[in-house]
Amino acid sequence: MQHPDSILSLLKKSEDFLKKKEIASARLDAEILLADLLGLQRVKLYVNFEKLLNETEKNAYRDRIVDRSKNKPTAYITGQKSFYNSVFYVNENVLIPRPETEELVEKILSEFKEDTGEKSVLDLCTGSGCIGISLQLARKNWKTTLSDISKEALEIAKKNAAQILEETNSIQFLESDLFSSIPTELKFDLIATNPPYIPLTDKEGMMKDVVDYEPHLALFLENPKEFLSQLIADAHSRLKEDGKFYMETLPALANDLVLESLTKGWRKGKVEKDLSAKNRFIVLTK
Repeated sequence: MQHPDSILSLLKKSEDFLKKKEIASARLDAEILLADLLGLQRVKLYVNFEKLLNETEKNAYRDRIVDRSKNKPTAYITGQKSFYNSVFYVNENVLIPRPETEELVEKILSEFKEDTGEKSVLDLCTGSGCIGISLQLARKNWKTTLSDISKEALEIAKKNAAQILEETNSIQFLESDLFSSIPTELKFDLIATNPPYIPLTDKEGMMKDVVDYEPHLALFLENPKEFLSQLIADAHSRLKEDGKFYMETLPALANDLVLESLTKGWRKGKVEKDLSAKNRFIVLTK
């Protein structure tokens, strides 16, 4: 008979509770939240499954499970999310980094694999800083600017840069509504962005985790097509000749945005699929 305060008993109880609350990934979430609380790797829970939790640990774990039962994302409860070889601090002021965005980072790094020169990079709508910091970590001689409209988001990006990068001399932060406060004399070799692109009309059908907790400013738009067209046009004037623009976007708009861009002065453009075979990325060359 398992002791009621053992790791195994508490995991089972938490899983059952989360299932009743219709949390799809009940077991996984119960494990992530407990492993993080105890400072263990998830696999280590099973080596220690007879270990008993003390009163403080039990109460803290119960609070976490209750938060998760109200759809609060596990990343906001633990305050962290793994992304492209690093662990980023996150809270409700920034989007939780997604696997698709890791693919964007991978794409950029592989396209610049042969080009080892210095590059000036802008990560626009940076949020947690996951794109810009991951690029800077992989390419020490690049100079990266992280910008966001949200002061709170930039504070988190600064915190992540300080924790993840060995030195932060090559990185700067700008509070800006898109390009509006970025000095016009600053021209970039590369602009990467994961801007808001979800139509407001899609909000109804989305998971509560996202709608109830993640920052709507970073997700939803009244008119995505108009917003993204303007963003692409503005990016053109901020790039050096032969500069590249990479954007994560709404699959339904990707082809139209590229075709339109080619009629508006961009030299080359392509749509790239994510691992789910959705038209997720736009790559444009000035």
